[in-house]
Amino acid sequence: MHQGLYAKWMYAWETALTTRDTNRIVRPLEWGFDWLEGDSPLTAIASGDGDLRRMADLNAAIVAHADEFFSYETPADFRIEQRHPQLFPTNVRPETLAQDAELKRQAETGELEEAEFLRFTSAVRTRYAENDQVNARWYPAPEPSAKEKAKRQGKPKQAIVVMPQWNADAFSHNALCTLFNRFGISALRLSKPYHDIRRPAELERSDYAVSSNIGRTLQACRQAVVDIRSCLDWLEQQGYEQFGVLGTSLGSCYAFIAAAFDARLKVCAFNHASTWFGDVVWQGQSTRHIRAAFEQAGLTQEQVRELFAVISPMSYMQRFAAHPKRTLVVHATYDLTFPLELSLDVLKNFDALGIDYVSKVLPCGHYTTGETPFKYLDGWYLGSFVHGAFKKLARG
Repeated sequence: MHQGLYAKWMYAWETALTTRDTNRIVRPLEWGFDWLEGDSPLTAIASGDGDLRRMADLNAAIVAHADEFFSYETPADFRIEQRHPQLFPTNVRPETLAQDAELKRQAETGELEEAEFLRFTSAVRTRYAENDQVNARWYPAPEPSAKEKAKRQGKPKQAIVVMPQWNADAFSHNALCTLFNRFGISALRLSKPYHDIRRPAELERSDYAVSSNIGRTLQACRQAVVDIRSCLDWLEQQGYEQFGVLGTSLGSCYAFIAAAFDARLKVCAFNHASTWFGDVVWQGQSTRHIRAAFEQAGLTQEQVRELFAVISPMSYMQRFAAHPKRTLVVHATYDLTFPLELSLDVLKNFDALGIDYVSKVLPCGHYTTGETPFKYLDGWYLGSFVHGAFKKLARG
């Protein structure tokens, strides 16, 4: 009985959090073939009759030749910028707007310190100049004391790329980066495509990262994966030798695919994970407005799964398993955004492929992960795993 009451309470809390924002927009289905033109000659492979079959065939063709789709040239304009941090909120709730205004006031009066940001032009170009300027807040590990230097002699320089959730503001996950610094691990907190400073002025939310425009959503994932790998290139140029990636929700999807295609990523933390991108869009509370567009166009869940195969972790499970790495998967029992069965499917596939992983379970939902007390439990899982995994990696 108590279990039932707790579940009912948790589902009600989760639903309240996923419905409090009123600026989600139902946009009509767009196939978005034009967003993939020039990305790859694979666009010419699709031969199906009709837009639905053509896009499904294109997904299958790209998955079969994914090395080409996620290939890139290292950017040539890496630079560090100093500027005041800004919030870039994605909701219009009064408390959020007040926080944004206060940060701007502090910047104007000199109360807010400037921060360092890695900037460069993405190797994947879109129609938005602001989106194509990659942004990653830089958290270099502090220089150790003389005593600590002696203890760390011979230890490789280590760094992690951190990718927050969909529609995260620019302060999300910054606390994790400062925590990693305490372990001697540097961190790049990467802004995903169409997020915070990369968000086009026409948007209130980061809608173009995931939307009812299929081609644009696929391209956003490609850009995110390439941006992660480009960050590793810059870190290597700075003398770093061992690398990890941490992603939450949508960031977890991007992080998984990056790790599947880049053997340099030896430490992986997936904070909420799923096998099929399309199933999350169809079943998740956070994407009800996108499902509505697909239903209006007469699509089914199975068809939507096919249309997003290119950006589904399930498509690259064997590739992910091909190189040894230390992996954490965190999922939530009462998740209404990444349904539980999809997270358990990740673990099932990891078991089948013999992937070395640690599983941690949160007694909450997707959005409630960011609420007290669950955010502290999640932070403990992520922090302790990353610390221990990098420690073992250095010894190895």
